[in-house]
Amino acid sequence: MALASTGAVRHGVPVARLPNIPEELTGRPFRGSVAVAEKQLTWNQLRGPAWRRLYRNIYVSAAAVLDHLWWCRAAALLLPPGAALSGLSAAFLPGVDLLPTTGGPVEVTVPRPARISPQAGLIVRRSELPASDIGRVGATPVTSALRTAFDLARRLPVVEGVVAVDALLRRGWFTVDGLRTFAAGRSGWPGAVQLRTVLGLAAIGAESPMETRLRLLLVLAGLPCPATQFEVRDRYGWFVARLDLAYAALRIGIEYDGDHHRQREVFQRDAVRLNRLRLHGWTVLRFTADDVLRHPDRVVTHVRAAIFAAGRARGLV
Repeated sequence: MALASTGAVRHGVPVARLPNIPEELTGRPFRGSVAVAEKQLTWNQLRGPAWRRLYRNIYVSAAAVLDHLWWCRAAALLLPPGAALSGLSAAFLPGVDLLPTTGGPVEVTVPRPARISPQAGLIVRRSELPASDIGRVGATPVTSALRTAFDLARRLPVVEGVVAVDALLRRGWFTVDGLRTFAAGRSGWPGAVQLRTVLGLAAIGAESPMETRLRLLLVLAGLPCPATQFEVRDRYGWFVARLDLAYAALRIGIEYDGDHHRQREVFQRDAVRLNRLRLHGWTVLRFTADDVLRHPDRVVTHVRAAIFAAGRARGLV
């Protein structure tokens, strides 16, 4: 335990006492009542500038750089038996970050009789939660991948639900058929109708949430569903390039360009790759986040025009 300063005077000038900061409490959230009972701190010290209260009775060092992981670890200390972190928080802990840029509150799911109330930074959902629906990340209980996908698909707006399911599918923790089977055993739960819609739109292969949003933008506008992560090969079977989305029969590729495509080396590789695709008869349309989020009608118009032109060139229209 670090000792407080005793230096009352230095060079004739009073020196403020440094806060007493036990080193074993600086790297993790902790229950204030436990720290006080073990005489590591007093309640007066916890109210001082060295500590920050996250939830009722849950504190961290004021020097901690808080992110969603810290908030999750703090919320885990509040969980009653049979409860778990859930929703976007359960996806985040094993590495699927679907959180808004602001981070958002921690979500937990608890058995209905459990005594825990929502508070600032904490969403409490009461639901059936069998032991088979709970896993662990380290020592923290979280809803299983299937239960997490099931909950997000039926609670989020449809597009965001598909984004979440796509992202979880990419990790290989379950399949769409596996999620359908899981959901079939909970057909009477709230959101079951929306869940079927989400499952009908979900697809394995999307490498980012924005790729999913781009695909959905086209499908929900009535265009055919493009293939994901399509490998283009020449007539001898040699690999040419891989496309985010593709209408293979029409040789139309659709790419989402994130910010990393602006880096010089990536830009140069993209130019070579695009030329190679064009030489093999492919039309490639490239879209950015600004296109997808702010100008969706323009995206749909351009893709529809490319489909029409390619179909007319092949005598299909």
